[in-house]
Amino acid sequence: MRFMDSFNRLMGKWMPLIVLISLTVGITFSDTIGRAKFLVPYLFAFMTFTGALNSNFRQIADVARHPRPLIATFLVVHLLVPLLALGAGKCFLNGYPEFVTGTVLEYVVPSAVASVMWCTLSGGNIALTLSILIVDTLTAPITVPLSLSLLAGAHARVDVLGMMLDLTWMVSLPALLTMLLNQFSDNRIGKKLSPVMAPYGKLALIIIITVNSTLVAPFIRHMNITQYKVIAIVFLLAVSGYILGWLLALALRQDKNVTASMVFGCGMRNISAGAVIAAAYFPAGVMFPVMAGTLFQQALASLFTKLLTKKQNSAG
Repeated sequence: MRFMDSFNRLMGKWMPLIVLISLTVGITFSDTIGRAKFLVPYLFAFMTFTGALNSNFRQIADVARHPRPLIATFLVVHLLVPLLALGAGKCFLNGYPEFVTGTVLEYVVPSAVASVMWCTLSGGNIALTLSILIVDTLTAPITVPLSLSLLAGAHARVDVLGMMLDLTWMVSLPALLTMLLNQFSDNRIGKKLSPVMAPYGKLALIIIITVNSTLVAPFIRHMNITQYKVIAIVFLLAVSGYILGWLLALALRQDKNVTASMVFGCGMRNISAGAVIAAAYFPAGVMFPVMAGTLFQQALASLFTKLLTKKQNSAG
């Protein structure tokens, strides 16, 4: 148990480097590792289950009493940044519909489970962070396909029903199952399983990233100016999510704990969910902008953790 706890902390500390190594391994050995693609949906459902082990319905009820931060976060996640992604795609990638679709897909997926870890490190409001994740996860079967259909419909044929079913069993049902277990056990199950399962959830994430990166291997091996442009756009959009979350928190005059939760809730996206959807429903080119987000997400989370901590220390 002590070893697994140390291993979990070590993985959290070095996650940006581990992600880069995973991408490199997947791209280098794409022919061999790509055969494991059939495992990804099951690994993702498992990762969602482990990531929701500290969640319960009471947290949502508590946050619902003061819903402004939650509503503001949803506006950024499901309206502002997706519209920015669509605008950037149309302006700079208009001749490449697969890249436009992938850029939009990257920013219509729910907030990332990993935001809990970074929120904890920056002293955020865990109840708010978990509520953002829970609500976003449970509504993903509706928000993701419909957002894609509305925003990227001109660039792609979107199987709304198929995506809704896949997101339901991969995302919503595992999270709902965990919350029900916690509800009926007075959180005992979550508290007991969370320390044990957390490392395996991170391992599942690493395997998912490694396997999904095999789909972008042909693009990485033959990079051109358009693909570098895609990477730059994805990077700027990723930064904008964090900044918009911070600015909205300041505008709403939230305390430092809520501010941290809004920053990570708005900035971090469930890229693995986007990759699974891209692999299942779209051509390989759609995967490239989605996987490009893995290059920055953990590193940006680490940077904004330092900025938030520095701000809190100076204010204190």
